[in-house]
Amino acid sequence: MRLRNLTLDQLTIEDERSFRHVALYDALKEVLRRDGFRFRVPEPGSRDATWDRVLFLNLTFWSAQEPADVLVDDHIAADVVAHAAWHHLARKSLPAASSADALLLGEAIASAFDLYLVGRLLGHAPDSDFLRTQVPAMAEVAQAAGMAERDFEALLEGVAEDPDRAFEDLRQLLFDAGTALMGCADVDAGAAALEGLDARRFAPLLHHYELSNWVLYARAYTKFRGDPDTSVRGVDALLRSAPVALDWLETHWIGGTPVAKPPSLE
Repeated sequence: MRLRNLTLDQLTIEDERSFRHVALYDALKEVLRRDGFRFRVPEPGSRDATWDRVLFLNLTFWSAQEPADVLVDDHIAADVVAHAAWHHLARKSLPAASSADALLLGEAIASAFDLYLVGRLLGHAPDSDFLRTQVPAMAEVAQAAGMAERDFEALLEGVAEDPDRAFEDLRQLLFDAGTALMGCADVDAGAAALEGLDARRFAPLLHHYELSNWVLYARAYTKFRGDPDTSVRGVDALLRSAPVALDWLETHWIGGTPVAKPPSLE
């Protein structure tokens, strides 16, 4: 499969009308345009450009330093635009983009924004392609975790009532899970780390995300020595203390306002 490099303006964005009321989506799309971000797209007629092959390439060669977003063709879903933009911003904004903590924080932000979008679209675009794929997948994982259907529906209602809070609750869970699992030496330690997260609000959705891939990639490709990256943990602390974490990210990452020195973690 030979891959081309295409800008966002050379792609057809699908399901974008469903996102027209989400101001942050337009801001994220503009970031990719402004920075000339390029997606990897197979040459027309490539017979091996299947969804499974593209997913394999994205998961296996996912990088905190270099964009490697591979598409099946020259069409891209609107939610993927936002996801790619958050990864791009993490590469630009985190003090040490090559550390395990930076990789995990960037992925936690991008993935938690997907849940934010679920909350924003439920009341405005219930027939969106994004919801038709995301909600059943989330429901399946929640059911496997033992969550009753009525409880899952209540969880979604809470997300729709306050998408900003849902974003930050899930972001914290994903970052805490990733950093805890990075330090686990064996199965027993990993099981204990996951069990310690069971009481968290979105714990039933934890395995909807590619945590195993994040941890394995971080162990293989970053300079992980068991110590936290204090600069990245400082950004995490700022997000936790912000009245609205997404507002902080919009100001400092999307808007480019310089960040004050992170609080001490000692």
